[in-house]
Amino acid sequence: MARTPAGTPEQPNRLERFNEERATSIVRGSDQPDLQAGVEVIRDTVRTLPAKPGVYRMQDARGDVLYVGKARVLRNRVANYTQWERLPGRLQRMVSQTRSMTIVTTNSEAEALLLEAQLIKRFRPAYNVLLRDDKSFPFILLRTDHEFPRIMKHRGARRMKGNYYGPFASAGSVNTTINALQKLFLLRSCTDSFFARRDRPCLLYQIKRCSAPCVDRIDEAGYAELVQEAKDFLGGRSNSVQRKIEAQMAEAAENLDFERAAMLRDRLRAATFIQGSQAINAEGLDNADIFAMAGKGGQIGVQAFFIRGGQNWGHRAFFPTHTEGLSEEEVMQAFLAQFYEEVPPARCILVDRELPEADLIAEALRESAGGKVEISVPQRGNRRNLMMQATRNAVEALDRRLAERGTQAKVWREMADFLELPDLPQRVEIYDNSHISGTKALGAMVVAGPEGFQTSQYRKFNIKSAQTDDDYAMMREVMTRRFGRVQEEDPERTGGTWPDLVLIDGGKGQMNAVKDALEELGIEDVNLIAIAKGPHHGREGREVFHFPDGREKMLPVNSPVLFHLQRLRDEVHRFVIGAHRAKRSRAITASPLDEIPGIGPARKRALLLHFGTAGKVRAASLEDLRRAPGVSVAVAQTIYDFYHPNG
Repeated sequence: MARTPAGTPEQPNRLERFNEERATSIVRGSDQPDLQAGVEVIRDTVRTLPAKPGVYRMQDARGDVLYVGKARVLRNRVANYTQWERLPGRLQRMVSQTRSMTIVTTNSEAEALLLEAQLIKRFRPAYNVLLRDDKSFPFILLRTDHEFPRIMKHRGARRMKGNYYGPFASAGSVNTTINALQKLFLLRSCTDSFFARRDRPCLLYQIKRCSAPCVDRIDEAGYAELVQEAKDFLGGRSNSVQRKIEAQMAEAAENLDFERAAMLRDRLRAATFIQGSQAINAEGLDNADIFAMAGKGGQIGVQAFFIRGGQNWGHRAFFPTHTEGLSEEEVMQAFLAQFYEEVPPARCILVDRELPEADLIAEALRESAGGKVEISVPQRGNRRNLMMQATRNAVEALDRRLAERGTQAKVWREMADFLELPDLPQRVEIYDNSHISGTKALGAMVVAGPEGFQTSQYRKFNIKSAQTDDDYAMMREVMTRRFGRVQEEDPERTGGTWPDLVLIDGGKGQMNAVKDALEELGIEDVNLIAIAKGPHHGREGREVFHFPDGREKMLPVNSPVLFHLQRLRDEVHRFVIGAHRAKRSRAITASPLDEIPGIGPARKRALLLHFGTAGKVRAASLEDLRRAPGVSVAVAQTIYDFYHPNG
């Protein structure tokens, strides 16, 4: 994979450089906080620690990770926790819950920093600063595994062969840029299979957003020139690309080739649009990431700007959690380590404050950046102006966050009062089913909390035993499977997987089905509410809320609590309908041949091409099956025996 200014390939074998060794065994006994017991565990661990750099994990009696830390000298760093009287209250609470430790030695402190960020992301410890952001960053990918490279949006692991440009702050900024790049460089965005099937140009060619290499409207050399121009433009040489297009346009006009001149004029306008749509002036910067922090009301916000190739590729606000008792410098260092655990770093990183371990972070990022990384605080000039703008954005984003959270907290309190809940719910589970005439039945669960929807906790349930035309039976099956499993995995209800409120899409029948299912499992203390459309929902938007004791309540049409509960219900609707649609799509492409053991996609395709339909494969004789291309004697016998078990 080619190295680009935007980043480098992932390092899939990065963890092989680390050596993990178990330092102590889990302490048996009570899981109640006990400061002295925690200190003794740490003292026992210190006796076995080497004077080497590494990472340590503190775990409670259940084995859950409380904290992940890195050290230049493990023995000295971990020994500090035994002097509990010098620790702040937050760390004393952590030590009091510690019942075991796990030690990982590394070759350097920089490697320890990288591993620390990976483990924090994996275990989400309660006492570490956490970067809560479920969405990966989008990139522009210019694939190079085809004679006519394709331009596309990409998320996730960077395993495809090609040049990656990013990160972009949002999918919207990627889509806008790709649309402009298609007008500017006329690169194809279609899939390889669509490309191979074309015998005439598609609509994108007609609207001048593709050069139609699929039907030879441009040769390979001409297309390669466009690809190189795109690489130059995205790599920071946009001015030279514009000058080249201007020269070509002038030449075409001079030769009276006005159609080509008009096409080049449109390309030039697209280039101007990309450069003119930048929200900030990035003059003098090639590749840089800019971070500014704001703190208020116990909350911290970090604003990030991404500059690539001298262009602003968007900005995003982050709000780290678990920051109590830490300085802003410590929070910024933890944020940078976790942020760059997946995102390729720029060579220049600008921050708004001096960081005690800036050199260490820069050293740790050197490998993924493909060279030296500079972390600095701008003092003057355009860089300083950019930092001041990032700081203003950080303050404004944090103010909006606090205002939204205040409003959201009020709605959650009012919701708890209306639904007669004993406490403010931290985990709400919403359930719904979907099917078409009893076929392809599917249940779904979405999860929400005061911070919003928790998409990583969403679940789908393929209905198995229930009659799929019986909504009540389907709901009973979903509840039995969901709560039967959580009873096994978290019987003490300390893992955060038990809901404080179950919201059911339905009326009295669904409520009774859920009650019966939970009573059979011996669960009687989960708060249940069913939400059903009222008699005039089409005109007034009213909803009826059914309680387990048979009572019904309604909310005013303009109530914020009603809007909030409807939003929760609509989210499970969206999720279950999307999952059901995907299940139906898979069923449409399914074939009876899929049921035959040993028949993969290649043989299935060969059989269908030879016989025409699955029915003709079933009716074929053994001799006919043997004559099919790609079918051996043994496979032919397997197919024949499957359809003729009695010979």
